[in-house]
Amino acid sequence: MSDRDPHVPIEPTHGSRPTTLWPGLEDPEHSRWYVDRFRAMAEHGQDLEGESRLVDLLAPRHARLLDAGCGPGRHGGHLARLGHEVVGVDVDPLLIEAAREDHPGAIWLVGDLATLDLSTEGQSAAFDGALLAGNVMDFVAESHRGEVIRRVACHLREGGFLVVGCRVVRGFTPADLDAVLPAAGLELEQRFATWDLRPWREDADFCVSVLRRSQPYR
Repeated sequence: MSDRDPHVPIEPTHGSRPTTLWPGLEDPEHSRWYVDRFRAMAEHGQDLEGESRLVDLLAPRHARLLDAGCGPGRHGGHLARLGHEVVGVDVDPLLIEAAREDHPGAIWLVGDLATLDLSTEGQSAAFDGALLAGNVMDFVAESHRGEVIRRVACHLREGGFLVVGCRVVRGFTPADLDAVLPAAGLELEQRFATWDLRPWREDADFCVSVLRRSQPYR
């Protein structure tokens, strides 16, 4: 186990791929530490399912759900155990390997959210809902964040939802998100300051936005 402090926020890292700032692509030991970190938290009974509980609340039963930036699969794995059909996507092959090992009830794919097209992976059916959690947007290069939102939204059915949770101190503010919604065919439905739905405040340092697909899937 690494001696990295699990309480210190992970810093985005510029590497060889222009779309992502995830440090694990340049440092595989970081990815292994990240997997071990969440496995240890689960073993100690920590609550790792707050985000996926909200998605389950929004989704119809046996929904088709996309876990975008799934990491080692804690959210999508929980949703699959609840009976949903889950596809998870992450840019880091080591995290996908861990997701497949720990959560075999879902489909896990390696992919870059900035170029996401799941029809090339045999996943052409529209999704009822999607999740961008775990500060995924922190690790998308700034110039590609709007495209990530659009690419994920294009995989939703008309009326489908997208939940985006992220810190607002990294440059992707609620105003930045709202600015890309029209081009993505999305509308803001609700906004909260935490995953347990505390009211949104302008001085909040975290934002959970519930978005709705207002245009047909294509």
